[in-house]
Amino acid sequence: MKNTILFSSLLLSASLFAQKKDITMEEAVLGLGTNLRIENLNQIQWIPNQNAYTQNVKTAYGEALIKKEVPSLKTDTIFRSSQFENKRIPSLNWINEKQAYFTSKTGYKTITITGEQKDWLSLPENAENVELDATNNQVGYVVDNNLFFVDKAGKTHQITKDGKYEIVNGKSVHQNEFGIHKGIYISPKGNLVAFYRMDQTVVTDYPIIDWSVQPAINKNIKYPFAGTKNHTVTLGVYNPTSQKTIFLETQPEVDHYLTSVTWSPDEKFIYIGILSRNQKHLELNQYDATSGKLIKTLFKEDNDKYVEPQHELYFVSGKSNEFIWWSQRDGFMHLYRFDANGKLINQITKGDWIVTDIVGENAKKKELLIMTTKDSAKDRHLYAVNWENGKLRKITTESGTHNVAVSSNGEFALDNWSSDDIPRKIEVLDTKGKFKQNLLTAKNPLINYNTAKVENVTLKADDGTDLYGKLIYPTNFDQSKKYPVIVYLYNGPHAQLITNRFPATGNLWYDHLAEKGYVVFTMDGRGSANRGLKFEQAIHANAATTEMNDQMKGVEYLKSLPFVDAERMGIHGWSYGGFMTTSFMLRKPDVFKVGVAGGPVLDWTQYEIMYTERYMESPQDNPEGYKQTNLINRVKDLKGKLLMIHGAQDNVVVWQHSVNFIREAVKNGVQMDYFIYPGHEHNVRGKDRVHLMQKITDYFDLYLKPETK
Repeated sequence: MKNTILFSSLLLSASLFAQKKDITMEEAVLGLGTNLRIENLNQIQWIPNQNAYTQNVKTAYGEALIKKEVPSLKTDTIFRSSQFENKRIPSLNWINEKQAYFTSKTGYKTITITGEQKDWLSLPENAENVELDATNNQVGYVVDNNLFFVDKAGKTHQITKDGKYEIVNGKSVHQNEFGIHKGIYISPKGNLVAFYRMDQTVVTDYPIIDWSVQPAINKNIKYPFAGTKNHTVTLGVYNPTSQKTIFLETQPEVDHYLTSVTWSPDEKFIYIGILSRNQKHLELNQYDATSGKLIKTLFKEDNDKYVEPQHELYFVSGKSNEFIWWSQRDGFMHLYRFDANGKLINQITKGDWIVTDIVGENAKKKELLIMTTKDSAKDRHLYAVNWENGKLRKITTESGTHNVAVSSNGEFALDNWSSDDIPRKIEVLDTKGKFKQNLLTAKNPLINYNTAKVENVTLKADDGTDLYGKLIYPTNFDQSKKYPVIVYLYNGPHAQLITNRFPATGNLWYDHLAEKGYVVFTMDGRGSANRGLKFEQAIHANAATTEMNDQMKGVEYLKSLPFVDAERMGIHGWSYGGFMTTSFMLRKPDVFKVGVAGGPVLDWTQYEIMYTERYMESPQDNPEGYKQTNLINRVKDLKGKLLMIHGAQDNVVVWQHSVNFIREAVKNGVQMDYFIYPGHEHNVRGKDRVHLMQKITDYFDLYLKPETK
């Protein structure tokens, strides 16, 4: 009888297991945005100057936007979908506690808390780089590389008239490096407009071919290759009242970068981090916003490898007499408090961890609300830190990756977080640690699917540094079998693959591969992000050497596992990961049987100045480093099977990288595989990505031959 019950239970378990579905390729690529989307709360955001947030909910009468007060959670309905043109509540952005704005067909509309709607700001159809000053009812934008500004009276000012292909006004500069993501800086009170002007006359023209028309047409872009002439950037300041523009005295004749552009709250000064061309020397300068004259250099930062400014100044409580500066001067990204004369008052945060964001402040308590890696490099937690004495308080408690929005007064927070095991939780809490209310615990969208088993792995680099990775197994893993392995890597700056967030694998494609019979391994080696300056700078001037040494620790670990077939190992990566993949296939050709390299950098002299010269120096200063990392000259060393993929319109890692590689392969009689994606730039996005990932998977299947179910 017991045996019968046991047998029946086993049959039931097997039946339940069999009912689960495998993740299809389309679901692996697009599922988290479609049928496998994780539950969320719509339009949940703080109302300015109130301890209250809004949320979009469904009712019997359609959508409604509700307001919830904290901590009482008293609820009122603010808007209903019937009040809007499309009978749907648009995405709202609060200007203040009494009105919000939303986009319309011609620009922006406002709606008051009482429901009154008005056309607000209209924009030309071809407007780019829109910078909205909602508080003062103003907007800046760019048309044909010229800057326009609509002031609070509704008058349109054409600030520049010299815009053309070579001259760009009001747009991001320096290839979007150094944390620069915009080109228009409206002053805090809305009285002045600062803007970047970029002269690209001396920068190389580079052809990008549009193959979708007959005949194909060329569209040149300006692409500053490492070691070549750079663009010249200046910062203008326009006064809408006088209708005059002045330019700050930033010495445009000197080859340098203008970073960390910040207005003082009183609008008297503009601060700029002037970074040398070789990126080893930075000066924080204060300029008079009216005359453009340099007032003084507040301080300097130097590093024998590089200084990398990534943030604007943060003025505490809107006061002009002191500010917070982000710096890695002690080896980790921390916060430093200075007075307006450049005197260091105190280092606010310190330790072998980094600050990743300032999300708010509590002026009464003199506390900043910050996101940090203090608990683990794989987690993100909210802390409060007193900016005078540096005292820290941890606010979020559960292990995971927390994304936090803080109320205007810093007393409450909305916490949207996940972990390897938790798809999403949204909670409202106070920053004292005394109140917390769960608003959503999302169901697991993968509950009816076969998902891979994940093991967190910690290995040691040659210098003893911890390296974090993940080992991913099939659901029906059998330790007595031998499995092929796919190593996915990036291992370059500004990227972190191993985090504590959902899904545990980090990518549903890995789950798909695991169910096909692969073991998947991925690891962040030295050179990747969020582990401190020494960890990142380990790759300086000789890319791929330290990274390969670290990734080989992963390979050695994999080979030590009894279920890994060391003769069936593949490797894949994109961009820097494509460079790493190709480096392995050529510089360590006996390790991997097959590789797939997407959008790879193959010759660093063909990549842009800012990124390349930071990590590799210039070709003139580091010729040996460029020689060692030039993979085109190593084509003849290929032994395994290599598929190289490139976007035909790639304007980041230009197509010429792989074209030159193919030319050298033909010259040397080296056989390899190649595929292009017309119409795509540096990556393949949208529905075409399903085709890409199927192409990659099929290539591994062809040569690694996993055992299917």
